[in-house]
Amino acid sequence: MTVTDTPAPRAIEGSPCGGCVATDRRAFLLDAFKAGVAALVALGVAPGAAEAAPLRWISAWGGTRQEKLYPVPSGDGVQIDKDNEVILARVGKAVYAFALACPHQNTALRWEGGDNRFQCPKHKSRYRPDGTFIEGRATRSMDRYAVKLAGTNVSVDIDTLYQEDLDLAHWQQAVITLP
Repeated sequence: MTVTDTPAPRAIEGSPCGGCVATDRRAFLLDAFKAGVAALVALGVAPGAAEAAPLRWISAWGGTRQEKLYPVPSGDGVQIDKDNEVILARVGKAVYAFALACPHQNTALRWEGGDNRFQCPKHKSRYRPDGTFIEGRATRSMDRYAVKLAGTNVSVDIDTLYQEDLDLAHWQQAVITLP
């Protein structure tokens, strides 16, 4: 029997859930595989994403409670530090550090590598790689952390967050321009 020959699931009569479905092991594994692929696509790790700006998971490798240090990204792409809720993005010679949460309702943002943008999964607000708001229910661009170049590292002050609508000048300056 091949995966394509898998019999259709059948309802279990008299089940307490009123419509539970029995399935065989192969169908279960195929569904699990499809769910795994869908999860990778949602994270921006889709087939063909190699041409797009990649997504990587990172951790701060130094600093203090307030200041986190990350290596300067070697090329365009997005890096997420879930522990400190920091998104580090490089676009050309510019490096930004964003809050992981959407400014609309604090939902964790996702990177869509194929479309080269951030998106909120809850209300579909979209943002450019520099954090600028494109469309959706949010009312401002992504919040940026204060950043500076510290040797070969990016120093992110996680206690200093700039909102575009409240402090436009500092929000615009919260960028590192690489040589």
